Amino acid sequence: MTNHPHALEALAAADAAELKAILLEVCSSPGWATAVAAARPWSDRDALLAANAAAMDALTVSDLHDAMAGHARIGKPRTGDATSEREQAGIQGVDTALLDDLHEANAAYEAKFGHVFLICATGRTAATMLAALRERYPNDAATEAEIVRGELRKINDIRITRLLDES
Repeated sequence: MTNHPHALEALAAADAAELKAILLEVCSSPGWATAVAAARPWSDRDALLAANAAAMDALTVSDLHDAMAGHARIGKPRTGDATSEREQAGIQGVDTALLDDLHEANAAYEAKFGHVFLICATGRTAATMLAALRERYPNDAATEAEIVRGELRKINDIRITRLLDES
C-alpha cells in the first residue's frame, strides 16, 4: 500500500467546510463525517482508517440510514457516478435474467428492512452479491444493521484509501 503523506496532510489541514464536503463524498452520514473530522490530525493512514472504524461503531440507526442513502441500489449503479460504477463493476455485462433476479431480491430486501441492500461490492460479481443478499434476507433488523455497519466500514476504507492514493 502506497502512502501519500502529503495527501493526508492536505486533508488534515483542510478548513472545516471543505473537510466535511470531502468526507461526505466518502460517506453520506453527517454524524460519521463529524466524528472523523473531530479525530484529526491523523498521524498516518492507519489513524484515519481507525477514525473511520470508531465513527462507524458510534453511528446510530438513523446515522446508518443517512450513510446508506448515499449508495446506489446493487445492480443499478448511478449513471455518471464514477464511484458507483467502479464499485459495481461486477454487474457489467451480466445477463438480464441474473439482473432481474437481483432486482427482485433487492425489492424484497428493501420491503423487509426499509433500506437498500448494502454490501461492499468492490471485486464482487453480480452472482456473489445476489447470493449474499439471499443469505442475509432472513436476518432480523438488529443483525442486519450490524452487518451493514461492517460493510459500510469496508466501503469507507476503500474510498479513503483511494482518496489518499489519488490526491
